[in-house]
Amino acid sequence: MFLFALMLFVLIPANALAVCPACTVAVSAGVGLSRWLGIDDTITGLWIGGFLVSIIIWTINWLSKKTKFKAMPALTTFFYYAIIIFPLITTNIIGHPENILWGIDKLILGIFIGSVFFLIGSETYKYIKMRNKNRAWFPFQKVVMPILPLIILTIIFYFITR
Repeated sequence: MFLFALMLFVLIPANALAVCPACTVAVSAGVGLSRWLGIDDTITGLWIGGFLVSIIIWTINWLSKKTKFKAMPALTTFFYYAIIIFPLITTNIIGHPENILWGIDKLILGIFIGSVFFLIGSETYKYIKMRNKNRAWFPFQKVVMPILPLIILTIIFYFITR
């Protein structure tokens, strides 16, 4: 019976949910392109971190409508960071001994800082909206508030890493 169910699962076509593999390839290609353009890995990492937090929040919001599994947010977070960082480690994009700032790999440092500040921007937007009777102060505030810290940090790290 199990084999029959497994065969049905494999043989019946399903909608493609290609976000994760496509994103991994896109991020890897983006790192390569940014290196080719001369953009420091710390700056690239900022935007990868922001992207990761964005897709994690989106996924957790979507999954929370489907399941009440308590560990789902932690597992989702671990999954997304793993599918981005692990391939970068195995291809030696992360871990080069000369690609270090403040004793930390530049890409990892950027991913961490970008993740934290994107999340702060996103949570600040939610707080401001709640305090303003569930209304934004200006159009596209939901987009601007998380991205603004990344833009500011990009400028700061441009001068730090020049």
